[in-house]
Amino acid sequence: MQIFLDTANIEEIRKAAKLGIIRGVTTNPSLVAKEGSSDLKGVIQEIASIVDGPISAEVLSQTPEEMIKEAEEISSWSPSIAVKIPVSAAGLEATSALSPKGIKVNMTLCFSVNQAILAAAAGAAFVSPFVGRLDDIGHNGMEIVSDIVEVLKTYQYPTRVIAASIRHPLHCVLAAKAGAHIATVPYKVLIQMIEHPLTEKGISRFAADWQQVGHG
Repeated sequence: MQIFLDTANIEEIRKAAKLGIIRGVTTNPSLVAKEGSSDLKGVIQEIASIVDGPISAEVLSQTPEEMIKEAEEISSWSPSIAVKIPVSAAGLEATSALSPKGIKVNMTLCFSVNQAILAAAAGAAFVSPFVGRLDDIGHNGMEIVSDIVEVLKTYQYPTRVIAASIRHPLHCVLAAKAGAHIATVPYKVLIQMIEHPLTEKGISRFAADWQQVGHG
């Protein structure tokens, strides 16, 4: 399972990229706005200069024609871009038109297996089930991820499943066990995945023991 970073914070992306484990970045309008920037193109292009992998940037248009036009513009910003389009009738129509042109689409705001099947049928390169938001309303978000992975594998769709709306490190473990191709995580969760109290304790203990034998 690959790890993407779910943020528009350039500093977080730079720090994560140095670890050598990030294979892509997902953003959305809320994440960009959170950073106080209105220059979406500039932000996306800077991210693409840092991370060598798919960078998801979202369309805001509502009609298929406008979505297609906006997606074509966004995709021209960098070869790395995957355009995020919501799973809707308009989104499916736009994706069906964009995919044959070689424009990668990440169908987002996916909350059901049915939606994922339709996204794959439309030619989406990625589909993003939102685990945390499903959990919030009493559904088992990760079970839906598992079901999506199983169905797409059965019918040999090339669409890759991104476990999105990840809230904590356990979500990442469950996403991997469910067979998700990718988990996109906030920087905070990435750090939580790295840290463990026994690791920290072990590092301190080794250093202390080494100092005791005169190597301090």
